[in-house]
Parts: sequence; structure tokens; C-alpha cells
Amino acid sequence: MAVHADMGLVTQIFREPDFYPLSGDMAIGHTRYSTSGSSELCNAQPLLVDGHFGQLALANNGNIINAAQLQKQLQDEWGCTFDSTTDSEVIAQMLAHTSEPTWEERIFTCMRQLEGAYSIVAQTKDTMIAARDPLGIRPLCLGKLNGGWIVASESCALDHVGAEYLRELEPGEVVVVDQDGLRSSVWPGGTGRRNLCVFELIYFARPDSVMDGQLVHSVRQQLGAQLATEHPVEADLVIGVPDSSTAAAVGYAQESGIPFSEGLIKNRYVGRTFIEPEQRLRELGVRQKFNTLVEVIQGKRLVVVDDSIVRGTTTPHVVNLLRKGGAKEVHMRVCAPPIKHPCFMGVDMATRAELLAANKDLREIEDFIGADSLGYLSIKGLLKVVNGSSGGFCDACFTGNYPVPVQLELSKFALEHGAD
Repeated sequence: MAVHADMGLVTQIFREPDFYPLSGDMAIGHTRYSTSGSSELCNAQPLLVDGHFGQLALANNGNIINAAQLQKQLQDEWGCTFDSTTDSEVIAQMLAHTSEPTWEERIFTCMRQLEGAYSIVAQTKDTMIAARDPLGIRPLCLGKLNGGWIVASESCALDHVGAEYLRELEPGEVVVVDQDGLRSSVWPGGTGRRNLCVFELIYFARPDSVMDGQLVHSVRQQLGAQLATEHPVEADLVIGVPDSSTAAAVGYAQESGIPFSEGLIKNRYVGRTFIEPEQRLRELGVRQKFNTLVEVIQGKRLVVVDDSIVRGTTTPHVVNLLRKGGAKEVHMRVCAPPIKHPCFMGVDMATRAELLAANKDLREIEDFIGADSLGYLSIKGLLKVVNGSSGGFCDACFTGNYPVPVQLELSKFALEHGAD
């Protein structure tokens, strides 16, 4: 199997000549958001390993809580060597050294041992495999394309290549595609619970994706409307922090009757700062990311809607920009409850020390960001909106109620220092 991986944007890494050696009728791809291991080339996916059944390529979205222990077990029992410091290689090595006769059974054997969140795509010389963790914490969907099959984290990826969206994979489901076609099975050891990460709907997912049976854009509009009900304020304009908060800002404006307008312009050449791997890069990104429409906001009382406040990197800068642009008042409204607890399920916020709301109360945060007022969506309000869909959600970053037992602190770089 041929692998092409590098550091940078997809459009920078895949130029036309790069596709010439990538012949075949199967492929997997991955854009990395680092939650385990440094942002280095050795951690770029797909990862390629050798095992009982030949070569296996694997890519994963999620976070394995017990990766360090499993890595040590693989080293001690199988003599495995690891070329990366990401937990995805732990999954790949487990699969490659499992001796069950079918891929379904091999995945199920891994599911019994893996703790955490994962959506996996894998490939051998003649088989494609996709699997979703037994709680369905991270998304994965299935489609058809030109008589073949396609899986992706979000349905919008299917739209872009002209594929037909079929459905989301169920929690604990394994899909195998080989010369006999597609077959599907669900891990019999599952609990029947569904715990999709609610942060997917609030922030991560693209607004044009369908997730848990709902269009993400519509969910965000409803969150904004609920926020307006919970935290009304007298103001002249509602603006959103682009782009992830635009739909919520429209929902707030519609519910409150306050006009919506663009007041902040985003630099399209700067990415989503929350998903940068280091705080230094986040702060640099924020300084370059926004500019104001002075003629729109000058002398106005503004409601500024944002999807969430995690570390407090972006919000103080936004408030300061708006004041410099002449805003008379800045009222911050947040479409998520305060994030007080670390995430161990695939979102890069693994320590309480980095979470603003874990270390400051409401008034202290209001002072820190420099707003005239601050209002967060309540947990009750959040669940009222999202529970209109078919399943349950992981809301541990807000409530501290984790779907599986966790360590209180989990280092992103645990596999770089070895198992404890």
C-alpha cells in the first residue's frame, strides 16, 4: 500500500503529481486534529503497520483513555515497536496482532479493551473497515458513490464528492467492505446507550452536515433562540463571531427581535484557532483572525453571540476590537454552558488548568473578557434543544458526568513519555 502524508493544509499536501503513485480502487484519508501526541509528521495519518494479516492502514478520530497501558501491553506481549506517539497507532497495532478469523471479530476484540472515543477507518490490500465506538461519541456516516461505498466523519464530505448519504453508523457498529460487498454488524457487548459529543453540534461539525438526524445549522439557530430567551438584553444589533456562531446569532436575533448584522469580518486565511495544537499558535491566530466593520458597530449596543468560551483566548480580543471600533456596549452571549471539566473523548482540553470557567466565576470571567454583561446557555436549555433528536449526548465538559470512568487529568503527550 502507498501512503502520502505531510504537514499542512490538504491543498498544500496533495498536488496533482502526488496522486500519480496512489493507484487503486480503495483509499482512506485523514486531516489530523491532535488530541494525543505532538503535531509532528510521525503522527500524521493514515498510519501503516505490519501484522498477522499483512499491512494495515488506519486513521482515527477520537481519544483512547487507556492508550498508555495498552501500548505497554502490546510491547510486552507482542514485542510491538511504535513509530508514532499517537493513540491511533495503539489501535492499529491491536488490530494487526489480533488473531480472530474475521475483521468483525478482530474489531470486537479491540472494543472490549479500548476505553474512550473512536471512529475508525482502516484498509488492507483487499478490504475496507469502518467502526464506531460503542457509545457513538465521535460521528461516522455511510454513503454510496458510483456503485461503491464511502464513509466519513461528516455528511458534508459526501456532498462534496457527489455521494449519496445513507445513514450514520450505529454505536458499536462495524462495516466491512470486500470483494463480496458490504456487511455490517454491531458489537453485542454494547449497552444500547448513545453519547454523541454535544460539542459536535455546538462547534465542531460543519453547519451543512447532518448529525444525529438533524441539520447542524438548524440546531445552532435553535441554540441561539434559546439563549435569547434565557439572557435577553436591550441592544441595537446582534452579531456573531464568525463563522461557527453565525447561525446561532441569527437565531438570537429572530427570537429577540433585535436586528442581525455582520460586525466582525474573518480573515479566511486563518483557520479555527480553537483546534490549533498549542496555546502560542492560538494566540497568534486570534490576532490575525478578525477585523471590525466600524461603520456598522460604531455607537451601537451590541449582542455578540459566540459558540463557546474554552480557554478565553479569542473572546477578550474580540471584545477589545469591538470597543476600539466604537461599540457603545458589548454584551457577550454564549451558546454553550460554562466548560468546567476536561475532555478525554477527542476534544483537546484535557486539563482543568486551561479552562477559564473551571478557574473563574461568572463575574470574574465577565471582567476578564471586558464585556458589559455575560450570559451562558444553561445545561437545561442546551438539552432542551438537542434532545429533540434521537439519542443521548456526552455533556461531560459541562457537567462532569463522563460516559466512562476517566482519570482526572490526562496528558496529551502521555505516549511520548511512556506508560505510567
